[in-house]
Amino acid sequence: MKDLAHNPVPVVGLTGGIATGKSTVAAMLAEAGAAIVDADRLAHQAVRKEAPAWQAVVQHFGPGILQPDGEIDRARLGALVFADPEARRTLEGIVHPHVFRKMAAAIEQLTRGGSARLIVCDVPLLIESGLQRIFAVVVLVAVPEPLQVRRLMEREGLSPEDALARVRAQMPIARKRAFATHVIDNSGTRAETRRQVERLVALLTAPGGR
Repeated sequence: MKDLAHNPVPVVGLTGGIATGKSTVAAMLAEAGAAIVDADRLAHQAVRKEAPAWQAVVQHFGPGILQPDGEIDRARLGALVFADPEARRTLEGIVHPHVFRKMAAAIEQLTRGGSARLIVCDVPLLIESGLQRIFAVVVLVAVPEPLQVRRLMEREGLSPEDALARVRAQMPIARKRAFATHVIDNSGTRAETRRQVERLVALLTAPGGR
């Protein structure tokens, strides 16, 4: 993807970690007027049956990852790559180029459309993929690790050990802070998070805002 620092419409990279509430913040940004480009949704499209990345994923991981209708069983595939960092890198190497092309096309379309005042690319692995380099502004959604674990236990019904393992399989939030232009602290109330989001949108849409 090309450098987005000088795009006519401000383009922001949004990231976080598992159970930090990034999707909640993305929804608040949308409510505040931002156009959202959802990398997860684009990744889902890329591996739908007969989509560009589908064949390469099935060829590498085998037909055992397929549901009876031929769609990829995302839970089964996720379990495979979670347990094997090399397999995860292989999957990312197959899927990410398709996602990045779709993301670039979406940004171009929103920019040409003329109605977006702020474009937010919601990318879970933004920093891990090195994409922070192309954004002038990176927004990180952060909560303390114990809260990540607790939220993940409540959301997924996991044991403390399994929840902690999933959290620690990702780059720590503390390390991601070094790459962030702005940090949204999502450890408080929803109202507190919303106030941070609204202040951020006001800042980013002001002339010369960063």
